Amino acid sequence: MSTIISTTGLTKLYGRKPALVDVNLEVPTGVVFGYLGPNGAGKTTTIRLLVGLMRPTRGSATIGGADIVRARSAAQRHIGYLPGEFVGYPDLTAEQYLRYLANLRGGVDDKVRRRLIERLGLDPTVRIGAMSHGNRQKVGIVQAFMSEPDLLVLDEPTSGLDPLVQREFHTLIHEAKSAGSTVFLSSHVLSEVQEVADMVGILRQGRLVEVRAIDELTARPLRHIDLVFAGAAPDLDRLRHINGVRSVHHNTKGVHVELEGSTAALLRAVAPFEVIDIVSHEPDLEDIFLNYYG
Repeated sequence: MSTIISTTGLTKLYGRKPALVDVNLEVPTGVVFGYLGPNGAGKTTTIRLLVGLMRPTRGSATIGGADIVRARSAAQRHIGYLPGEFVGYPDLTAEQYLRYLANLRGGVDDKVRRRLIERLGLDPTVRIGAMSHGNRQKVGIVQAFMSEPDLLVLDEPTSGLDPLVQREFHTLIHEAKSAGSTVFLSSHVLSEVQEVADMVGILRQGRLVEVRAIDELTARPLRHIDLVFAGAAPDLDRLRHINGVRSVHHNTKGVHVELEGSTAALLRAVAPFEVIDIVSHEPDLEDIFLNYYG
């Protein structure tokens, strides 16, 4: 499988303060890649380096084989970019602004631009400076997608969008992937990343601590099980010694168990205590993400 993004030792320092440290990353062509981390972890710094808005302190990166420093223009031709705080030119209408960018870029199909405007419910006759945050974000999405780029780099793309527009945005992501584009998506909405992404990278204090397929991450066997009893619960120390049990504690309704592997031994142990309800929670991306910061 070919690679659209490749970084080697990518590092950015502000004075002596590291914002990004020795990031080695390979993003395959044609995937949706979720880039995760709390505020200050280095997500936006990575994105600004990749799109050519900043130079790395050391290390290197290529987009579609073009070096982001030595062949900056060639690298940028692959990219459609939505910044985390999209503004635009406030005195221009959305139509004027989008046509201006299309002319700068060249090769933008007017039919694609108009179709995006219609699908997102954007009024192109309104000045950008008079728009709500959500409508400005729609303008940002249109300008990122309208050139049908090889690589979409999207920083918090659904900020300010209502649920119906978010759904349409997710459809656009799936369509871009089906057409062969790669999507590099930074978002604080972990459920959104889990819905659309094929792979994720997790940053912690400027360092890339995990890169894994979504299916691999969420297939971990740790389960959260809530047990409700008609009468007294079994002794917790007895449950703690069951094979696979990682932790046990009382909650408001009964007993909460974290279990790795099969539930058979646990169910045999609690069966004599008249269990009236069992709720099992499979781990999601949020649980996994919080484990890196817990």
